[in-house]
Amino acid sequence: MEIYIVGGAVRDELLGLPVVDRDYVVVGATPEAMTTLGYKAVGRDFPVFLHPHTHEEYALARTERKTARGYHGFEFHAAPDVTLEQDLARRDLTINAMARDQAGQLIDPFNGAADLKARLFRHVGPAFVEDPVRILRVARFAARFEFAIAPETLALMREMVVRGEVDALVAERVWQELSRGLLESHPSCMLAALEACGALSIVLRELVSALAGAALRGRQQVLDTAAAAAADLAQRFALLTMRADAEALAALCSRLRVPQECADLALLAARHQRPVAAADGLDAAGLLSLLQALDALRRPHRFQQWLAVIEWDAGAVGLQRLRMAQAAAQAVDAGAIARAQTDPAQIREAVAAAREAAIAAALSAVR
Repeated sequence: MEIYIVGGAVRDELLGLPVVDRDYVVVGATPEAMTTLGYKAVGRDFPVFLHPHTHEEYALARTERKTARGYHGFEFHAAPDVTLEQDLARRDLTINAMARDQAGQLIDPFNGAADLKARLFRHVGPAFVEDPVRILRVARFAARFEFAIAPETLALMREMVVRGEVDALVAERVWQELSRGLLESHPSCMLAALEACGALSIVLRELVSALAGAALRGRQQVLDTAAAAAADLAQRFALLTMRADAEALAALCSRLRVPQECADLALLAARHQRPVAAADGLDAAGLLSLLQALDALRRPHRFQQWLAVIEWDAGAVGLQRLRMAQAAAQAVDAGAIARAQTDPAQIREAVAAAREAAIAAALSAVR
């Protein structure tokens, strides 16, 4: 039995990046031998085991064969006679198809180290076309590493799109890869890669239909600016989608099963992007009305997220006035006002009047 560290851990170590997760391939073993040694079986589709002490994943060397369209259309074969090179050959990119043995020797049958130096994504073999998730993974890796895609690999990605492989992807996996790419340092590179192979109009079809190409490409620089400022996922998704109309955006969120926090903020940004510039001209009543439309008093955290999104997108015009108004209105003790009312029907009006007065006082204090 031989054990090798494989994939991303080897790639990141060669790039001088922190290695967070380590995956291992075991050659020459059987499931029975692994469990005898104390490993815990966890794989459903193929034999994967957790180390009895470190709990890291150890997978038996395997090959795979395409049996149907889509991400799940594979048949796996794991046996003691499967070699390390056969296991590495089923991987997507050369930079992910390297291994180190227990003595630290690099095993690189597909020249992944050379492609790392060249900053190039290159597919391992023709089986690349069998898994449509690989299109999304290449795009996500582009957002992380800013590598170029080898022409022959880009050609295969385009072929997969034409063949309809991308249409077979399940919504959860699309969102998983898309969200991970948005959280990388250069999400614009993910969008550019998807556009280059023709997958963008499928993965984000509602957005592409709602926006002209130039408008969508304009989102890329804004996204990278927000990424540099450590924007959260909900904010980045809102920046990506805020030029779309609410109907198209709601359809996109429904199809991809976007988490509620991300969908809510995106819809808020899409609906409330233009009135902000006029906030400098609003009086206390107008500012309170805008805060109520934004649900800023019930959901202050989302309001702060929205403010940041608007500032990254359009600058700070009117935002300081909104921040001040929200802080003043939030400071009003609505509970005390409610307890002081003898007529429950007057509570809402009394609270609104107190908040408007607080905003007016705050505005006067800065004149």
